[in-house]
Amino acid sequence: MKLQRKGSQYSHRGVIGVESAIVMIAFVIVAAALAFVVLNMGFQTSQKAKTTIIAGLEESSSSMQIVGKVTGVGCTLAAKGCSTPYLNATAFPIKVSSGGDAVDLGVTTTAVKYITNSIQYDDIYAGPITAAEYRSLSLAFTQATAETGSDFDAFNGDVHPISGTVPSSTSAFIYWSVQQSANQVLDQGEHAVLAIGYASSERPTALDTIRAEIIPATGASLSVERQVPTITTQVVDLG
Repeated sequence: MKLQRKGSQYSHRGVIGVESAIVMIAFVIVAAALAFVVLNMGFQTSQKAKTTIIAGLEESSSSMQIVGKVTGVGCTLAAKGCSTPYLNATAFPIKVSSGGDAVDLGVTTTAVKYITNSIQYDDIYAGPITAAEYRSLSLAFTQATAETGSDFDAFNGDVHPISGTVPSSTSAFIYWSVQQSANQVLDQGEHAVLAIGYASSERPTALDTIRAEIIPATGASLSVERQVPTITTQVVDLG
């Protein structure tokens, strides 16, 4: 097509070229914007998927493990209220798993579930005892009687399962046998013990199965199950 007016020496080809360039630039800008939106949504989706996977792995893997023997406090003397041999208390040694994160064991963030053949409690946890390290379960129970928090009411008074005086209700607490800092967080390198004292009518006897589960705020819970052997001594090895 001839783009020159009759009687004129000027052509309109340059004007049409500029208009075409403007239209093409507009298409390029729109395409770039759409591409940015698509890429941005893809990055956000990938990040959410990554976060979900990491959170799932953290929830599915426990940060705690049993370390060493689970022991019980046996009562075999009728003079101490044990015509049938019973366990007055049990101790479960725990630590942070290799590569696991620190665990907050505060009473507001942690629960301890307890189940036997005939009993189920969703939470018997009184809380952590963090003032110092304790070399034995006996010393820890002595400190439990001195704790002022209302959650420790079951242990207050002349309660000491080692000597035969059991708490008013089945209750648990955690104390540290190896401690790096005096707080309620179980860190790598520290060792703690879950201690459970049983009420008189709820004490396990031979062949009973006891299950304790520590349920932290984050991460998988730690479940421990043991069958009570024949009780003939004060210190009972539960394996």
